[in-house]
Amino acid sequence: MSSAPREPVGPIDSSRIPRYAGPATFARLPRLDEVGGTADVAVVGVPFDSGVSYRPGARFGGNAIREASRLLRPYNPAQDASPFALAQVADAGDIAANPFNINEAVETIEAAADDLLATGARLMTLGGDHTIALPLLRSVAKKHGPVALLHFDAHLDTWDTYFGAEYTHGTPFRRAVEEGILDTSALSHVGTRGPLYGKKDLDDDAKMGFGIVTSADVMRRGVDEVADQLRQRIGDRPLYISIDIDVLDPAHAPGTGTPEAGGITSRELLEILRGLAGCHLVSADLVEVAPAYDHAEITSVAASHTAYELTTIMSRQIGAQRSL
Repeated sequence: MSSAPREPVGPIDSSRIPRYAGPATFARLPRLDEVGGTADVAVVGVPFDSGVSYRPGARFGGNAIREASRLLRPYNPAQDASPFALAQVADAGDIAANPFNINEAVETIEAAADDLLATGARLMTLGGDHTIALPLLRSVAKKHGPVALLHFDAHLDTWDTYFGAEYTHGTPFRRAVEEGILDTSALSHVGTRGPLYGKKDLDDDAKMGFGIVTSADVMRRGVDEVADQLRQRIGDRPLYISIDIDVLDPAHAPGTGTPEAGGITSRELLEILRGLAGCHLVSADLVEVAPAYDHAEITSVAASHTAYELTTIMSRQIGAQRSL
């Protein structure tokens, strides 16, 4: 006879220990080793930014997000849920990847993600640059098969190579399509904008199966219509969400490596994500926070709330499954 699942261990009580005291785990949650080495949702950092093409510094993004997340609270009124009571969420620390060898780093990240997913966890990964999305998608696809992808970004990230390198922060989704780990009937970019190298960039992207919702589309059509369109495209497929913080306008996220004017607001991003709460979210990443270019934690605060919404979606689904 199986025993009932134990109650999740939640964040440190901020009415007893000030938010600014103690180690900065995500949302002041327990470390993975403090909950027996397994969790329903594992928040994991990947401090790797050797794949950037412009400003470096995203290797420090994960810890900046953790610091900003000290102010998160355990009840999410926008989703009417207490995510840390519905599922065990824990901070799994960082995946240490070789900063001098991108190919080796990609292999290391994939293997570490394999190990975490094998415990039954879903991943909320804090980057790091967007190179890390490829090994994470490889790992998730081993478990779920080709997944639907929602990619929030100012840029397409479906270019072929930079300086002959196949693995960079501008190429992960081309590689993922080539490797057959994405469901090409359910791929979408959201928030893209800015100049390209040529029209061929868009033509190649369309051939891979991507639909595009630009930042201007979000402004003109509104978040509810955009979220509805995305839900219809995703259906009930297993979904992976990858968010480059530069999807936000530099006014909302100055601390990033390749900023582009004309982006969406943090409010629009959070509302679109809340509109996806019914989708089958199997894991997610949030990348390209570069705190050296930030001011007053603007970018890190936006990123921490974005990760919180994604974590809430996953926790709600886990809680609903357990109540059946």
